[in-house]
Amino acid sequence: MSEPMTREPTTEAHTSSMSHADPRPMRPSMALLRKDLLLERRSPEAIPAMLLFSVITFVLFHFGLGRDEVSGQLAAGVLTVTILFAAILGINRLFVSEQEEGGFDGVLLAPIDRTALFVAKATALFVFLTLVEIAAVAAFAILLLGPSPFPALPGLIVVLGLLNVALAVVGALVSALAIRTRARDLIVPMLALPLLTPALIGAARAAAPLFAAAGAEALPTKWLAVLALYDLVFGLLAYAVFDFLLED
Repeated sequence: MSEPMTREPTTEAHTSSMSHADPRPMRPSMALLRKDLLLERRSPEAIPAMLLFSVITFVLFHFGLGRDEVSGQLAAGVLTVTILFAAILGINRLFVSEQEEGGFDGVLLAPIDRTALFVAKATALFVFLTLVEIAAVAAFAILLLGPSPFPALPGLIVVLGLLNVALAVVGALVSALAIRTRARDLIVPMLALPLLTPALIGAARAAAPLFAAAGAEALPTKWLAVLALYDLVFGLLAYAVFDFLLED
């Protein structure tokens, strides 16, 4: 009689703990993402800095190249390189609030999956990049781009969306690795730029036909596939490694 009575509470406790541990896997990520978006809305830091950097870079290219208009591969290279360097500014500050306010300890102590923080930070960076690019592409079209940007917009949205995913997942991983070091501003570009070079090349090659002098051409499926494969591989890798990285 005593044996069933001892087993039943154990089974019930195990079942209740399993159901309590992860009722809605995306809820922690959404809560953390909402916190980051609210912080950026109340005291904008990353988005204004990234946007200002992008506009200044386009102005420098305008005078440095000695050309009023660019097209084709050169236009794609200027745009994607500018977005990459602007993203570095956002990556540098991605985990600053967690480091200064003890957010890492809160995630470690909370009964949630630690990768929820990675998902939230990568999504936040993706949102920041998207908002910056809305204004940056307009500035690029005014200051440098020769062909009309409107026929290229649908394809450009696809290319920049894939590039933003790469920047977000790699950026979140690199930022988490560098935030606890003293030389954060040095380590982030040293790690992020080599890792993001394949994505940069793929995005520039994919966007080049969109800026052809004769008018927007079809997107090259080969380079889109390269970008998509990069996003998949590095997304899964970053998701798998982040838990151990946060623990260390």
